[in-house]
Parts: sequence; C-alpha cells; structure tokens
Amino acid sequence: MTRTIDDLIDAMTLKEQVSLLSGEDFWSLPAIERLDIGKLRVTDGPNGARGGGSLLGGVKSACFPVGIGLGATWNVELLEEIGAALAHEAKSKGAHMLLAPTVNIQRSVTNGRNFECYSEDPVLTAELASAYIVGLQGQGIAATIKHFAGNESEIERTTISSIIDERTLREVYFVPFEWAVKKAGAMGVMTAYNRVNGIYASEHNWLISDVLRGEWGFDGLVMSDWFGSHSTAETVNAGLDLEMPGPPRDRGAKLVAAVEAGEVSRETIRARVRAVLSVMERTGALHDRRAHEEHANDRPEHRALIRRAGAEGMVLLKNDNVLPLTAGQRIAVIGPNAKTAQIMGGGSSQLNPHYRVSPWEGLVSAVGEDALGYAPGCGNSRFQPLLQAKLQVEYFANRTLSGNVVHVETMEAAEAFWLDRIAQGKISSDRFSARLKAQFVPEEAGIYRLGVASAGLSKVYVNGTLVADAWTNWTRGRTFFEEGCDEVVGEVALDAGKPAEIIIEFATKDHSALGLAALRVGIGLPLGDAAIAAAVGTAANADVALVFVGRNGEWDTEGSDLPGIELPGRQNELVSAIARANRNTVVVLQTGGPIEMPWIDEVAGIVQAWYPGQEAGNAIADVLLGKAEPGGRLPQTFPVRWSDNPAYSQDPRVYPGMDGGVEYREGVFVGYRHYERHGISPLFPFGFGLSYTDFSLGELSVDNTRFEADGTVTVSLDVRNMGARAGSTVVQLYVAPENAPVARPEKELKALAKIGLTPGETRRLTMTLDARAFAYFDVENQVWAVAPGLYRLQLGTDSATTMLAEKVERMGRIAMLR
Repeated sequence: MTRTIDDLIDAMTLKEQVSLLSGEDFWSLPAIERLDIGKLRVTDGPNGARGGGSLLGGVKSACFPVGIGLGATWNVELLEEIGAALAHEAKSKGAHMLLAPTVNIQRSVTNGRNFECYSEDPVLTAELASAYIVGLQGQGIAATIKHFAGNESEIERTTISSIIDERTLREVYFVPFEWAVKKAGAMGVMTAYNRVNGIYASEHNWLISDVLRGEWGFDGLVMSDWFGSHSTAETVNAGLDLEMPGPPRDRGAKLVAAVEAGEVSRETIRARVRAVLSVMERTGALHDRRAHEEHANDRPEHRALIRRAGAEGMVLLKNDNVLPLTAGQRIAVIGPNAKTAQIMGGGSSQLNPHYRVSPWEGLVSAVGEDALGYAPGCGNSRFQPLLQAKLQVEYFANRTLSGNVVHVETMEAAEAFWLDRIAQGKISSDRFSARLKAQFVPEEAGIYRLGVASAGLSKVYVNGTLVADAWTNWTRGRTFFEEGCDEVVGEVALDAGKPAEIIIEFATKDHSALGLAALRVGIGLPLGDAAIAAAVGTAANADVALVFVGRNGEWDTEGSDLPGIELPGRQNELVSAIARANRNTVVVLQTGGPIEMPWIDEVAGIVQAWYPGQEAGNAIADVLLGKAEPGGRLPQTFPVRWSDNPAYSQDPRVYPGMDGGVEYREGVFVGYRHYERHGISPLFPFGFGLSYTDFSLGELSVDNTRFEADGTVTVSLDVRNMGARAGSTVVQLYVAPENAPVARPEKELKALAKIGLTPGETRRLTMTLDARAFAYFDVENQVWAVAPGLYRLQLGTDSATTMLAEKVERMGRIAMLR
C-alpha cells in the first residue's frame, strides 16, 4: 500500500520532521531511511548546473548565456527550450532542484548581479522566467525562482533593508514571482538575504504567507538563501520551509526545543514538512535512493543551443555599413577580451565549463589565422592576473600554522573557496590554516604587481620577502560576497626566466554571515603605452579592426556592486586610438549591463555580446560574419552617463544606502519609465537593436469589444521583412493611460512578440491584453484597478519609437480586479 505524504508525516517523530526543514550539508537534505525517504538535492544555476562542487573546479558542466543575454533575446520559446536543456544538466549532477531563475529587476546599472537578471522591465522578465520554468519543470526538475524580494543591489546585501512602497512592489518587483507561481507553477521560491521594509525576507510573514501563499496560491517549497536564515521560530512561523545550507544553524535541536516550548505549533511544522515532501514527490526525490553521482555530459545539442542562444542575444547597437564582415578582409583582433573567453559572471552562478571559446578562437575557426592580426592593447582586470602554477598546500587544524600538518594536497591555481569540511572531513572550514608554496617563472623582467584578497587572513612572500599583507590590518571589503578584504597589492622586481619562490600563508577568522573561507593571489606585469601603440599599428594594417573590450566576472559578480559604468582601465583610450587608426573599427562589448561610450561617434560599429556561455567566440564570430543575425534587443536602457540612471541620487539613502536601508524612492518609475518621466534621452533606449535587414509594421486592427466586459483587448498587425536577408524583429506593445487618477508611467510594456521572417515575407501577428495590462494597484482597497478613460496602445520596436498607435476607451466606474 502506497503511503501518502500525510501518512509519512504521521509516521515521523518530531526530530525527523524537523530534520527535513534544514540542509544536511551544502546541497542536500537528510534522508530518513526508516521511512524510505530519500535525499532532496539542489544545485546552483541559473546559466548551468554546477552540481555539488565548489565554486571552482568540480565536475564540468555546460555553460549557457547569462540572464541579461537571455533577456536580450526577447524570445519566450527559446527560454523554454533552454529551461528543458538545463533540466538535463541538473539531472547529470544528481539534482532535483535548480536554484534558478534570477528575476530581480535591474533597478541600477551598477548592481554587481545585474548580469544574472533578465531585464529592467517586469513583464519582459516575467514572460521569459515563466517560459524557463515551464521548460525546466516539464522535465521533472523543480525551479527555485529568486530572490524574493527587493534584492537589487549587492551592497550590505545580507543585512540592508530595501524600503519599497507596496504599490511599487506589486507593480514592479512582485510581477515576475507572481507570474512564475500563477502561470508557470514554480515549485520553489528562494527568499532574499536582505530585509524588506525592516523585516528579513526569510521571516517576512506578509511576503511569504500572506502574498506568496495566500494571495497567489503557491503550494511549493520556500527556502532561504545560503545562510540567509536569521532565527528559529520567526522563520518557521512566517512560512520559510527550508533553512539552507546544513548543518542547521537555526533549526535542528533549536527548532525541536521551540516546538516543545510552544513557540512553534506542531501543525506549523507539519505544514512546512508537507511543502518539502510535496516537492520531493513531484521531482522523484521522495524515494530516490540511488547513490549520488555527477557526470560531465557534453551534449552536442546543448553546444548548438548555447551557440544559437548566444548569437540571438547579441545586440547590434551601431552599424555604419561595416557589418557583416566580407570575405577576404584583413582583420585586426584587439583588446583584453579578444583571446580570453568571457563566458559568465562571478559568484554563485559560476561553474566549471566543458570548454571556453574565445573570440580569437571563434574567428580563427571561421576565417583562418592568416586573415587575422592580434594585439591585446591593454588590460581590464579588477585584480592582478591569477597565479597559475602548481601549488603544494599544507593544512593545519588550527588558525596558527602550528603543530602537525594534517593534510597535504595540490592546487593548479592560487584561488580557493573552502565551503565545507576539507581534507576528507579532517578539518572544519571555519577553523584551519594553510601554507601554499609555488614557483613563478617570469617571462619578462620588470616590476611585477602581486595582489591578494581573502576571506580570512593572508600574507604572501616572494623569495622570503613579505610583499602583500592582508593579515596584519585585515579590513572587510568587496570580495568573496562581502566576506573578503579588497585586494592588497605589492610590487616586486623579478628577472626573466628566473624562478621566484612564492609562499602564501592563510588562516580563517570569525565571519559574520556566510561561513566562507576563500583566497585569491594574482601576479602580473602591467601593460603600458607600448601595448596601445602596438595595437594601433596592428589596426592600421587591417581592413577592419575588431576591438574586444568590456568587463569580466571579476567586475560583474555577486557580492560587489560596480564603482561606475565606465570601461575599466585604459579601454576607452584604446578604442579611441584604434578608431583614429582605422575608420572601420567595430567595438564588441562584453559586460553584464550598460556602459558609458565616450567614443560612440568615432567607431563604425558596436555589438553588445554580453557573457554568452561556453560557445562565446563561435557565437560572436557567427554574428560578425553574418552567419547568424544579431537577434538581440536591449532588455535594459543604456544611459549616456551613470547619473542618468533611476537609482542614482545625491542622497545616499536612495543608493547605495545609508544607516542600514536603501530607499526605492523612484517608485514605479524604474528603467525606461524614469527616463521618459524626466525627459532624459538615453544612449540607447529599452528594446533597441538593429538588424541586418529591415522591417515594417502595418495594417493595424484593434478589437476592444470585450474591453468593458472583462478588460480584454486584441491587437493585430502585419509585419513585413523589407530586406534581402532573413531576420527577426521584436514587436513591442506599450499601454499609455491618459489622465490616470494616480501617477503612472508615460507607458508600460504589456505584450511582446519576436517574429522571424524570410526576405519579402509578411505575417499577421496577434497580441492579447488582459485587464491587468491596464490596471494599477490600489493600495487602500488592496485591489488592481482599471480606471475609466482613454488608453493609447503604442506599437514599435523599442520604447522610444512608436510606429503604430490606436486608442481604446473604458467607460463607467473603476473596475476592481482581485
């Protein structure tokens, strides 16, 4: 006889019930063998499935484009396809839940995690996230949509309070989560680290119990972010089912005691356990007793999908008849990102990819090395280049580098995350020290810069001399999820070819939130004027110069916001110098968000390539050579300057925050709504993107016969490819209320459709708006309200361009939607 979930709960002791409400380790829940209950296993996403390894190394995985790159595709069907592929990736790592997608709104252009999110717009985000979830869960892997809610910055991220009024929450920041629950049936929700209006998200009864479960009908599992639970009774009573990771800090014996003391009812415990078991049942984890195995499945179909998706997300921002490139051209390949494959951002989404294809490698494969010339020009690293050498690591079971060495191992690079017990369980990751030894052989003589950053205490010696000290006066900075110090840099003179002995000493220290020990050491010889001069010479001798600039996962990373949106280092100088040497200069950008472009009028072409996954170089080459269309449209407005952004303010309470709080004072006027409200012209508007062909929109018809009855309006129009190449365009439908009873944006995106057409092809496109597309949230009456009056329907291919327009009118009284 098969036992139901309630039967299983009845059969459990209180201790067993409580055991399912926190992790056993970093990635799984404990099994209850007595009742044949298996382990629920999770793995990080959202641009892959890392498995149970560290943030470095581990079993290899497929690396897909990052969130903003997928957001730029504006392709709902593609996101569903990617979700299904990621389900296979999660299964290859023995996981039942993927910690994805990330759907926080791109409020600021400096958010370190901007790259991981889809868009500044809630409807675009919601459409794409819902499709991703449908694809993922359709293959039996649970989605865990995150981070609920108000996690739009990485500054003081584990404690800061996001101060957001209810109407703004409802109309902007809740929308992707609401759609994920109501339309896609998301099985998992992860709470944010931060507080929301003074209360930690993980113990926010209104967020979790009232809105998520009560109003939206969520019936899945709510988990904390890693170490994001801060209490026992409060989180359980508020509706947080699962504390992660394990072993438990706030639950376990503490929660048993809270139940026995009457602080948490037994029925509440049953409800939390029921949520966990229901997701285990739906994902097959409930009776999954297989040994945990992880596999590196490098699937050809995933390679092809990643390459296609990468190209489809690339946005052609400028093209003065220089792209696509033509056969036989001599091509200069220049810049810090030319021979380095920048495939992903930093933080919990990073993984060990099957491979990385750089732009240089992609171009060599496509046109041959004889057609190419190369020069780096300058660097763009945030830190010194990672020390790549074989290191011997000696571990001590204390913080003083004393006594017996309890474990010895080797590392291939001077970078480590110690997240759990190490040395086969001999050493706890929060109380140990280590001595790392390596040899570094300089290729050139010069004054080298050596840098160290650590979550813990560290010193670096070169040939016996202390060069970088992050021990004596260690100060918390912006590395390792705000648990590490800023990089401490020293200088040392080295001779070419002469080995230098490097000794690194490390010891853990008391931490504040994440239980993290980490270390990174880099060493390098800075590029100077001669490197830019050499790049100029290479560009001058070519027919076209491709300049690969931008950032990397050191800058675009969880745990640290950007200091601004200028290109790091001397990259702006490099672009201008190359443009002076070659009028056919194309800038290929790889960033996780907008940048300032002081050289925009000097170059012939600009392509925004984002971080497109492991096929980066092939996808970039496909677009540059015209083998694939640049199918992307901007999911985030590019401002002329950082100060134009809605989160920018002279008042630090608006950004980056002050006295433990950050005020979302712009309210619903986020993204393009802000620029339009204040009459600020952006560098490139939301939704913008050029094609290698031309399109026309026409023959518009609007059916509003059901508008009075149920709020439905249907819009139909013809879309025609006017050019000689196949291509795609994105039709964007905005709703603009006239004389609204409350302050509303000039217009808001409410429907979108991506359509591909062959040369000369015309197709009829239909989009349907429901009542919510016309509504605002009435806080006083706690309803969505559609006011009587005129609404303009504006259709175009970006937020600044209206190609077709029509008006509909609603009569009578305000309609209340519940």
